[in-house]
Amino acid sequence: MFRKSIACLAAAVLSAVAVFAQFPSGPSVQWKVDPSEGGITITGNIGNGLHIYDTSNEYNPTQVEFTSLGSCTLEGSLEEKSEGKDFDGDRGFEGKAVFFQKISGSGPVNGIIRWQACNDEMCGMPEEYEFTVNVGATAASQGTAIEDPEAASEGKKGLLALIIEAILWGFAMLLTPCVFPMVPMTVSFFLKNSGSKAEGKFKAFMYGVFIVLLYTVPISLIILLTRVIGGDAVTADIFNWLSTHWLPNIIFFIVFMVFAASFFGAFEITLPSSWSTKSDSKSSSKGLAGVFFMALTLVLVSFSCTGPIVGSVLLKSTQGEFWTPMVTMLAFSVAFAIPFTVFALFPSLMTKMKSGGWLNSVKVVLGFIEVALGFKFLSVADQTYGWGILDREIYLAIWIVVFSMLGFYLLGKIRFKYDEKVEHISLTRLSLAIAVFTFVVYMIPGMFGAPLKALSGYLPPIETQDFVIANYAEGQASYVPQTATASSRPDLKLPHNLSGYFTLEEGLAESEATGKPVFVDITGKGCTNCREMEARVWSDPEVLERLRNRFVIVAIYCDDHSEAPESNWITTESGKVLKEWAKINSYIARTRFNANAQPTYVLLNPTGEIIATRNYSLDIPAFVEFLDKAL
Repeated sequence: MFRKSIACLAAAVLSAVAVFAQFPSGPSVQWKVDPSEGGITITGNIGNGLHIYDTSNEYNPTQVEFTSLGSCTLEGSLEEKSEGKDFDGDRGFEGKAVFFQKISGSGPVNGIIRWQACNDEMCGMPEEYEFTVNVGATAASQGTAIEDPEAASEGKKGLLALIIEAILWGFAMLLTPCVFPMVPMTVSFFLKNSGSKAEGKFKAFMYGVFIVLLYTVPISLIILLTRVIGGDAVTADIFNWLSTHWLPNIIFFIVFMVFAASFFGAFEITLPSSWSTKSDSKSSSKGLAGVFFMALTLVLVSFSCTGPIVGSVLLKSTQGEFWTPMVTMLAFSVAFAIPFTVFALFPSLMTKMKSGGWLNSVKVVLGFIEVALGFKFLSVADQTYGWGILDREIYLAIWIVVFSMLGFYLLGKIRFKYDEKVEHISLTRLSLAIAVFTFVVYMIPGMFGAPLKALSGYLPPIETQDFVIANYAEGQASYVPQTATASSRPDLKLPHNLSGYFTLEEGLAESEATGKPVFVDITGKGCTNCREMEARVWSDPEVLERLRNRFVIVAIYCDDHSEAPESNWITTESGKVLKEWAKINSYIARTRFNANAQPTYVLLNPTGEIIATRNYSLDIPAFVEFLDKAL
């Protein structure tokens, strides 16, 4: 009896193995998604001996979910173009399945195909395939590519528009909080190192060339690698590490402090004498190592603000575009380099002017500015890792002291090693001193919780401040830190006393329960532009009322380096397990929302479908209009 049971069991196991052997070890269907005239065509090559069911099947339907439409709009429902076949009363496909979705507009579209393959005996496990397709990239008729002069013209206009936009962004970057600190460093460096007129012009020109090359060449190589091996996830991790990790930010902080000390006269920053000796025979290349270092410092330091532009370029490369992002990045870097090249030329022109103590005074003034701006990088590391050593009031106290000392220096009350004694205050010094002390007076209310919107991009968030006078005034609670009562992340806080969540699952569950749309904030603890948006746009009464009462807020921090609970871990398509919140949230932002920049704002309906997306912009009426799209 026992032997008979064993034999029956063995037969059953062998039968099951034989059945499962018909299912391939990889995907049962090889999918291909292509742009076509008026929409996209989805083609699935189904494995031998297998079939999938149509979109209306009660139990195992083939489904296509569009997770991001960008500026495109779906027209109608998914159409089945293949002739179906009956499988025990259910309609399905074998060999090949072709679907068509009509879409209006142009641009990148993301989606997920879900299906379950079956054979004559049983069905396999449910499977998914994520895709990205650039709608409107080509036109096709009956499977044959055709030339469309109008579409080609629109493509050229689209590229021209991208180039113009990149140039405007390149110039605008000069005024951002992480780029502007490099202006005094650039002026000081070339003021001290410019020699002859010809040499000064050559160095300034090479400075601009190095900036362009440092932006364009690495990005082009990354795009090439992305095209060859699909390394977009690795690329995003590298850039995220560069802009948020404590190590590069501490290095930038130290570099700024060293330059400031040099400007104060503590020491001179010079290249090793052996370098100078070797370069004497080649006057055209003399000092280029230092110029290259300055360009590299500028590119690295400015990345946390230029990252959104670089991220959007990289995102285009992962969507199949090749030359467009390279040309766009070239246009951006040239425009970005022009102002700094001009600043580099300025010191060489100053050598024709009468020298004197004022030259050292310029260096000292820039030294004070370097000290103040250098603390921004220490603040990024502090906020990202939650050290709590540079909260808002400490940061403000440092700035108030630094700029007060600068004011007294301009009045001649403080002197450094190489300064001449100030017998009389010139009109220029007096005007600058008035401006500096006015700035100091402006900052003082910030010690008691004033928002200081003009400095929002530089300061730590107000939630880090211990004393906010509004919290102690009756009926006032505009900036009381508050966490979402049901959130699994009580360590995180939202600005302006807003309640919300910090995982997408919790936010969608609350949205489904209340019927409110979801406002997804893709942000970072060390994100400069995010803090500026919160201080200058979110604080607007119309925006704040909508966020507080009409949305479920979900903040996704892409630079939170703490480890997530195991239930939140994500396994990527390559089998890599993401355990850190920063990597998990960056992966979600990139794959689900097609977002590679901070801040990015996404509106979802209660079923999780994307309604609209928006990036950094201080246009308050436009932001209100954006929110109203979900209402």
